[in-house]
Amino acid sequence: MTEFYNKKSEQTKRRKLRFNATLAEKILWMSLRKRQILGIRFLRQYSIDKFVMDFYSPEIKLCIEVDGESHIGREEYDAARQKYIESFNIKVIRYKNEQILGNPNKTVESIEDSVRERIKVNI
Repeated sequence: MTEFYNKKSEQTKRRKLRFNATLAEKILWMSLRKRQILGIRFLRQYSIDKFVMDFYSPEIKLCIEVDGESHIGREEYDAARQKYIESFNIKVIRYKNEQILGNPNKTVESIEDSVRERIKVNI
């Protein structure tokens, strides 16, 4: 299954997304980087097949998606994309930009809860 993860053909797309992160993504990354949440490593702009996830922990198979303006009107696409990602036994959690910008601490607490849940599943 490794042929689906971080494909070389998607490298330019991942890099472009990293360098053009939204404010909400930047704020959230400050809390996710360097194993700050329960010692779990998160990666930015990790891909599965042709789909790039905002943040991903391969250790516990947890994907965090930040939904901003680019997701408006793309609900069907996002649902199909999420279903595909979940077919790899990856849990997807979503946050709107407004949630992160409005209360980043609450968002991080919610992520911590999801991480705890995934750690239990993966033991």
